[in-house]
Amino acid sequence: METEQKNESRPPIQKSFYKSILNESLWRTLAIQVVAVLLAALIGAIILLVSGADPIRAYAALLQGSFGSMAALGRTLEKATPLIFSGLAVAFAFKAGLFNIGAQGQLLIGAITAAVVGYSITGLPIYIHAPLAFFAGAAAGGIYGAIPGILKTYRGAHEVITTIMLNYIAINITDYLADGPLKDDSLNNIVARTPLIQDTAKIPNIGEIPLGFVLAVLIAGLTWWLLQKTTLGFDIRTVGLNPSAAKYAGIKVARTVVLTMVLSGMLAGLGGAIETQGVVYRYQPGFNVGLGFDGITIALLGKTNPFGVIPAALLVGAMKAGASQMQFDAKVAKEITDVIQALILFFVAADVIVRWMLRFREDDGEKITLSSGWGSQ
Repeated sequence: METEQKNESRPPIQKSFYKSILNESLWRTLAIQVVAVLLAALIGAIILLVSGADPIRAYAALLQGSFGSMAALGRTLEKATPLIFSGLAVAFAFKAGLFNIGAQGQLLIGAITAAVVGYSITGLPIYIHAPLAFFAGAAAGGIYGAIPGILKTYRGAHEVITTIMLNYIAINITDYLADGPLKDDSLNNIVARTPLIQDTAKIPNIGEIPLGFVLAVLIAGLTWWLLQKTTLGFDIRTVGLNPSAAKYAGIKVARTVVLTMVLSGMLAGLGGAIETQGVVYRYQPGFNVGLGFDGITIALLGKTNPFGVIPAALLVGAMKAGASQMQFDAKVAKEITDVIQALILFFVAADVIVRWMLRFREDDGEKITLSSGWGSQ
């Protein structure tokens, strides 16, 4: 009888263990992403057929251009790295019920700051100079992200409006600086861009693998730990679920909102810094276009889970890396990859279709909660 009672007690323990894993909803996120990709690929194949292209050849070229060799894999990881940071920035703000559309502006500020630190400081070893430029970009992005947080908290300005406006301000400021005070004054330079950063400020590759990608994965893990295992993370998630209840429980909502926007801006700033230090090696307007806005797509694809952001960024990065070869080999318009990306986002955002196919029930923890009013805290 005692043996039977012991055996009967095991399932609840195992169930509790598996439930603790499911609470992170990572495997659900991955499953939804996979099915969304398959559905988008199926509809994309129909679009390719209608346009006169061979979908099998097109998808084969896309895979070849993104994963067909170590060089192709390196390009995919290079494209995915800033997307991980911008996706983390948007996803982090989502946890507090904030919609940070300003990741693009924060990324640009971080990128040009990393460039200035990278080319203007000399004589430092790489193990000091590269991290200095990297975290200077993060600090600049965080300061820029604090602006909408302060405006929301103390003036009731909605972060969607302020971050959109701050994006345009950042674009114009960085364009002016790159074509004015910070312009490369070399005799053979006629375009708006900063000087090349010092070799000691560059973030190198490990073979074909960008070191920046490794850093992005580590910071994604650190972001998850901060949100799930710290008091600050608990405060952020509580404010996102119910600001009034959080305030009643003694959480300083105003401080949490501002701090969330600062940290979100820092993550976006890191995306700009990594692009400057690991890809372009200077700041040049046009090379960072859309990376911050793509962060919204990445965050939604990853269901605002820091670990879910990584495969989402890899997916979008692969499509960006393989688009040229698909266009060349299969004579497919490059915009087709944008259509497929939009379809993936549609199936993930309208995930009731995917959930019905997978027989998933939506948990409250998987819902994305945004602020409900213009002055809500």
